[in-house]
Amino acid sequence: MASAVEQFAANLNFGALAKAEELKQRLWFTLGALIIFRIGTYIPLPGIDPHVWQQIFQQKSGGVLDMFDMFSGGALHRMSIFALNIMPYISASIIIQLLTSMNPRLEAMKKEGEAGRKKLNQYTRYFTIVLSIIQAYGLAVGLENMQGSSGSAVISAGIFFRISTIITIVGGTIFLMWLGEQITARGVGNGTSLIIFSGIVAGIPTAVAGTLALGREGAISTLTIIGMLFMVVAVVGFIVFVERAQRRVVVQYPKRMVGNRMSGGDASHMPLKMNTSGVIPPIFASSLLLLPLTIVGFSGAGGGNEIMDAVSRYMQHGQPAYMVLYGALIVFFAFFYTAIVFNPDETAENLRKYGGFVPGIRPGKSTADYLDYVLTRITVIGAAYLVFVCLLPEVLIAKFSLPFYFGGTSLLITVSVMMDTVAQIHSHLIAHQYEGLIKKSKLRGSRK
Repeated sequence: MASAVEQFAANLNFGALAKAEELKQRLWFTLGALIIFRIGTYIPLPGIDPHVWQQIFQQKSGGVLDMFDMFSGGALHRMSIFALNIMPYISASIIIQLLTSMNPRLEAMKKEGEAGRKKLNQYTRYFTIVLSIIQAYGLAVGLENMQGSSGSAVISAGIFFRISTIITIVGGTIFLMWLGEQITARGVGNGTSLIIFSGIVAGIPTAVAGTLALGREGAISTLTIIGMLFMVVAVVGFIVFVERAQRRVVVQYPKRMVGNRMSGGDASHMPLKMNTSGVIPPIFASSLLLLPLTIVGFSGAGGGNEIMDAVSRYMQHGQPAYMVLYGALIVFFAFFYTAIVFNPDETAENLRKYGGFVPGIRPGKSTADYLDYVLTRITVIGAAYLVFVCLLPEVLIAKFSLPFYFGGTSLLITVSVMMDTVAQIHSHLIAHQYEGLIKKSKLRGSRK
């Protein structure tokens, strides 16, 4: 853990950061965009009685709504215009990527380069709007059917409330989708991940205060709180260790005669990350699980519908069915997303074009098979690591009733997004230093 902290400090050179004007602008833009997102989570949805909704949310808390509220940064708890957060966009991305792998036309479009990527992104945006409309309508109908001790959650139910809710919620989701794309293009880090990250981190002070309050009341022993603290630190260290782990495949380049000089003959390596898919599988799995569970939650499980009653009962946090399905989805998306971001055939072909080869492996098909074999083996380990980190808190909550705010998914997202953002800041600093060296060399050359 100490080495990870030292590496973090070494990568983030504050002296160089002060000199990089473009990087500072990107950081300020990212910070401003996240502040706008946080402000939006406090703008209430029109037509909702906040006191009644608070009562209803407290009654339904402790299950899937808490998890959805955590991802939305408290927007669902306050029933704000960002109640759906950016989850419809993530769901749309999942479906488009699945269709791309199965549809030859979409796959050919993906291989067209930048133009094809823009078309697929446009399809994702359109599908995000469709999903947002469906979820917003379900949310409006569910709110109309919810009753608290002091009345209905909706002040004036009817067609006008449904239309206004759909327009407001869909508009908020589209704005967050646009904001995430702007952060990615003009800021630092992945905009979608940073929006989810900021929502999770915003709830840490309240969660810590609530845990300490339980300790003062005697509901949790001091030893349990200390054990939870050490466990969180250990899991963070484990995440950092695995996320930095690599399988280095040696690549040899033959010697070539260029003019009268012999060049080449160097040996390099191809780094294959232990967790190539990163934080995408837990986010995708959570998004797919939250969609039907939220619909069941707002439709009022327990009203006589046996299917909804069964889903509500067996698919809550800590239930075996929920954990099995969650783990299976994580494993599926770990392999699926790895197959998307790394193509062994293309990599082997590029190595062959540039004269590179893996020692002991014939170029071409044999190299592709070898890379696929190695990648499959390390993806098995990476998928097992993701399942362990994401399900460990679920097991502890179910068996020992520990009040973990930081579940495995949220902890993994937080640490991974921080590492990715710091790595991008470090790459910007290196590019700035190279630009400075080039300018100095040009100045010296002009003086001569």
